[in-house]
Amino acid sequence: MKTTRIWSTVFLVIALGLGYFLVNSIKTAIDEEKKIKESEAIIIEKLKLIRDAEKAYQAVYGVYTNNWDTLINFIEHGQFPITKRTEHVIELAYGADSSVVTIDTIEIVPVKQYIFEKKHNVYAAADGTFGEYFVTDGQYIIKGAKIYSMVNNITGKKVNQVSKETGRVHDIVPKKEGSPLTKGELLFILTEELYDPNTNIAELPYIPFTDPPRKFEIYAERIERNRLTVNVIEVRDVAPINPARSEENEANNKKPLRFGSRTEVTTAGNWE
Repeated sequence: MKTTRIWSTVFLVIALGLGYFLVNSIKTAIDEEKKIKESEAIIIEKLKLIRDAEKAYQAVYGVYTNNWDTLINFIEHGQFPITKRTEHVIELAYGADSSVVTIDTIEIVPVKQYIFEKKHNVYAAADGTFGEYFVTDGQYIIKGAKIYSMVNNITGKKVNQVSKETGRVHDIVPKKEGSPLTKGELLFILTEELYDPNTNIAELPYIPFTDPPRKFEIYAERIERNRLTVNVIEVRDVAPINPARSEENEANNKKPLRFGSRTEVTTAGNWE
């Protein structure tokens, strides 16, 4: 009986040890997967910023750049023209129509502002009379928040309008209760921050979490495609934090994080 108890105790200790080892292994794997996911989210955010900067550069100069110093200088000191495209249809003498497109520059803003911020104009939703604002200047609101009330001329009902965007409120047009509203009339502006305004642009080329620091690989060129000369760009993470994304991984089920292509006209990211 004593021997049986000893072996029972031994088996219990072994079982508890194996159970702890199994649970600890699962927890370690889960923690590592979570860490990789969070780290890749930061890398993807930086790739998105680089992509938007390159697209802005291409819009201004007609090509992408493969020089990090040039791109950084463009973000820090460049100017971006905000244009408005207008199309006019002209009737010709013989009954046909001709379309004339004019592009006017309505504003020139710093490149950093253009990349980091997005403005949303908030217009009156319909003809009617104004009720009240539910927002104040400088307030940060989220999509779906109440922003103002009005009485619709057609239905005669009071309606609380909600925001279709997220951002900070500014340039509110003063309105008194009962004053007329015209559909499309500007009421205020929302500014949405697309990226952290405190981002260190000088660190843009460097892949997060690399020690020693390594830069993203950048490729920008003009190539022949279907008898046309086109611009292509590819920016790639050459030091994946996820072992499954390593080029040395024979299975290579997951490619290193990147956007664009060396052979196709695209700026899509392989995380999308």
